[in-house]
Amino acid sequence: MHVAIPLYPGFTALDAVGPYTVLAFAPGWTVTFVAGAVGPVRDDRERLNLVAEAAYAQIARPDVVLVPGGPGALNAVRDEELLSWLREAHEHSHWTASVCVGSTLLAAAGLLTGRRATGHWAFRAGLAGFGAVPVDDRVVVDGKVVTAAGVSAGIDMALALLARASDATTAKTVQLALEYDPRPPFDAGSPQSAPVSLWRPALDLIGPSMADHATLPTPRNA
Repeated sequence: MHVAIPLYPGFTALDAVGPYTVLAFAPGWTVTFVAGAVGPVRDDRERLNLVAEAAYAQIARPDVVLVPGGPGALNAVRDEELLSWLREAHEHSHWTASVCVGSTLLAAAGLLTGRRATGHWAFRAGLAGFGAVPVDDRVVVDGKVVTAAGVSAGIDMALALLARASDATTAKTVQLALEYDPRPPFDAGSPQSAPVSLWRPALDLIGPSMADHATLPTPRNA
């Protein structure tokens, strides 16, 4: 199974590397980072480069398309080369997936119209503007489209995808190999558990203007 992960300036590293690690460990799976041109692509912290080994045209029909999110997605929604590649790849893919606001790129390409989908908690409601049906779940499967909530949810999504595309035993074996057994020290990983006072600072950590583009959920005590 060949997975293509498109990179664009300002992607979030864990969105790409988390699913990459899960699927690259799977027997018989190959993962390739792609971009508009071969070479390094810088992440949203401007400290880490991942190298695109192939240009879009070189891998037009991967078995799996997996789109990472990140603040750079706000600009990437206008990247017609990327959107055109997503449309073409999706037409022939077995699975099309996204992490975080990567679902916005799928939506902008017209691939989520009428589909249930999720994304980062501050941006998933905006999917409705593209004709998608936003769902407040960590991983959502609709047909061959698999979307994940924010950043760390990409690992969960990749395991769920692997279980469906291969089998549950393979997914569980990879999970054990990675010792993916999360036990966070704080119950602050979602807007349902974190105090509202943390919402804006959290978005500011992602990017200075991200809060201005967010559609925040209704506070649980409102």
